[in-house]
Amino acid sequence: MSGFFAELQRRKVYRVAAAYIIAAGFIIQIGSAIFPAWELPNWTLRLVVVLLLVGFPVALILAWAYDVTPQGIQVTAKVPGVHWRRNIITLLAAGLAVSAVAGFFLFPRASGRNVEKSIAVLPFQSLSDEKENAYFADGMQDDILTNLSKIGDLKVISRMSVMSYRGDAVRNAREIGKALGVATLLEGSVRRIGNRVRVNVQLINANNDEHIWAEDYDRDLTDVFAIQTDLAQKIASALQAKLSPAEKARLDKRPTQNPDAYLLFVQAHDYANRTDMFRDTTLKAEALFEQAIKLDPNFALAFADLSMVESWLYHSSDPVSARREKARLNADEALRLQPDLPEGHLALGFSYYYGDRDYERALAEFEIAKRGLPNEAQAYMAIGAIQRRQGRWVESTANLEKAAELDPKNSSVLLNLGYNYMATRNFEAADKIFDRGIEAAPESFGSRALKSELAIRWKGDLSVAEKELASVPPGVDPQGLVTLGRAGVLTLQRKFPEALQVIQQFRGETLLVSASVTCPKASLEGTLYLYLDDQVDAHSAFERARIIAERLVRESPDDAARHGQLGLILAGLGQKDAAIAEGKRAVELLPESRDAFDGPEVTAVLAQIYAWTGEHDQAFGLLDHLLVVPNGITVPGLKLDPIWDPLRKDPRYQALIEKYAANR
Repeated sequence: MSGFFAELQRRKVYRVAAAYIIAAGFIIQIGSAIFPAWELPNWTLRLVVVLLLVGFPVALILAWAYDVTPQGIQVTAKVPGVHWRRNIITLLAAGLAVSAVAGFFLFPRASGRNVEKSIAVLPFQSLSDEKENAYFADGMQDDILTNLSKIGDLKVISRMSVMSYRGDAVRNAREIGKALGVATLLEGSVRRIGNRVRVNVQLINANNDEHIWAEDYDRDLTDVFAIQTDLAQKIASALQAKLSPAEKARLDKRPTQNPDAYLLFVQAHDYANRTDMFRDTTLKAEALFEQAIKLDPNFALAFADLSMVESWLYHSSDPVSARREKARLNADEALRLQPDLPEGHLALGFSYYYGDRDYERALAEFEIAKRGLPNEAQAYMAIGAIQRRQGRWVESTANLEKAAELDPKNSSVLLNLGYNYMATRNFEAADKIFDRGIEAAPESFGSRALKSELAIRWKGDLSVAEKELASVPPGVDPQGLVTLGRAGVLTLQRKFPEALQVIQQFRGETLLVSASVTCPKASLEGTLYLYLDDQVDAHSAFERARIIAERLVRESPDDAARHGQLGLILAGLGQKDAAIAEGKRAVELLPESRDAFDGPEVTAVLAQIYAWTGEHDQAFGLLDHLLVVPNGITVPGLKLDPIWDPLRKDPRYQALIEKYAANR
C-alpha cells in the first residue's frame, strides 16, 4: 500500500481530489442559493449533486492515467514493478466509497432545502394572558393558511384537518406530515397585548423534523395583514412555489383596515366552521359577521362569509325566502366590493345551489372560486355535492375524494364522501370512511350517526346505534337528533311504549329528522300511537301535528320535505286523498330527475303514504324502484321498519325481499 500512496502522489491524484472537492462544494453551495431564485424544480439540485458524486471517481481515474505537461495532456509514464491494474481497482473503490459517504451527508441537506411543495399550517399557540385572545391566534393561523391556499403551485391542507392538532403539547413532525400527506409544517405562537402583536413562526421539514427557517415579528395590530402576506411569500419562496401576478395581488390585498372588525370576523369565522354546523353556533356566527360589517361596510370577505352562513341556515334548518334573499344580497355585495374575491364566488355559488337549486350557475361560480382557491376543499366538496344530485355519482365521488385529500381530517368532508359510498351501496368503503371521520373528530355527532345508519341499512344491525347513543353525554341533544336516534332504535326494536316515552320527554315542538327536514314532535307521537293500536290518542296527536305542519308549509311552500311530512300526517288522520295529493306535490317539487340525492327520500315518503292509505299497488311499484336506485331503501331497512307493516301480509312483500336480497 505504501507503493500505492507514493504512486498517488507522483501522479498528482491528491491535488486533483482536493481541487475537485473544493469545486464541487462551491457548485452545490451556489446551486442551493441560485436554483430557488430561478424557480427551478426541486430535482435539479439533486441531479447536480448526483453528477458531481459520479464524477469524483471518474476524475480520480483520469488523474491517475493522464498528466498535464507543458507539451499538453499526456499518458502518465508507468513505473516498473507497480501493479497498475490492481491500483486502478483500489483507486476506483476508494473514489466510490468517498462519493457514497459524501452523498449520505449531502442529500439530506439538499432535500432539506428543496422539499416538496406541500404544507400544513398547524394551530398557533396563544401566549396572551386574556382567554379571548385565543381567537386571535386561531385567526392568524387561519389567515396565513387562507393566503397559502390561494397559491396554485402549493398543496395546502385545509383548516379543519389541522385544527385536530390544537392543544397538542408535543408534536411529532414526521407523524403529522405522514398523516396529512405534506412535506412541511408551519407552527408558531402569538402574543397580543393591547394593540401590540408578537408572532413567532417556524417552517419545519416534516421528513426529518429539521427547521428550515424561523421568523419573529413584533408589530402593531394594524400590521397583522402585512405579517400574513410576508409569511406567505417567504414560505412560497422556500418551497420554490411559483406566484402568478394575480396570486401576488390577492396576497397583498388587505381584507379590512379596521382591527375591531377583524377581531369580530375571526370569532365569527370560528363559529361558522365548527365540526358540526348546528343552528345555535351558526346563528352566533351570523350576529358577529353582521357586527363586523357595521364597523367596516367595505369588508367584502365578511359579506361573503355572512352569505354562506345564510345559505347554510336556509339549507339545513330554516328554508324561508328571507334567508335565501339575504344570502344572495350579501354574496352580490361581496363581489361588488371586490369582483375577484374567490370567497365571494364561493358564496354566490352556494346561494344558487342551496337557495335556487340552480346547479349550472352554482357550478360555474364554484369553478371560479376553485381557480382562486386551488387548495380549498370546500369548493371540491360543493361541486361533488351538486354532481350527486345530478346523478353523476362517479364524478361526484372523485371530487369528494379530492376534497378529502386536501382536508383529510375534516369529518364533514369524510361524512359526505362516506354518504356517497353508502348511497351507492358500497357499504364496506362507507364504513371505513365513517371510521376515519370518527377518528378525526371523536366529539362529532355526524359521523357516529351515519355509521349507525349504515349498520342498519347494510346489515339491519342496531347494536352500533345503541353503542353510539350510549356514549352521548347527558343533556346533549342538538335539534332533537339524539332524541330521534334513541326513539328510532326503540321503534325498530318494536319497543313502542319506550320510544313514545323518549319522544314525549323532548321539550321542543319540532325535531330535525335529516338535513333540512323538520318533523313535528306530535307527528312522531301519533305514529307510535298507531303502532300501539291507540286510535284515539293517535288522532289527537296527528291533529296537533297537522297545525304545525301546515304552518311550516305556508312558511316555505316550495319545500318538498315539508309537503311530504304533511302528507304522512294526513294519512295518519285517514284523509287519503289529501295525503296522497301532498305526497305527489312533494315529488313534483323534487323529482329524482332533478335531485338524485334527496329525490329518492321524497319518493320513499310517497310510498309510505300509499302503504298507509291502502294503495298497495302504488306502494310496491315505488319500493321496487327504491330498492335499486342510489340513496333508496335497502332490504334490511324494509324488513325492520314498522312503517311498512300494512304491506307485510301481501305476497309481493316477501317477493321483493327475495328479489333484492343480494343487493341488500
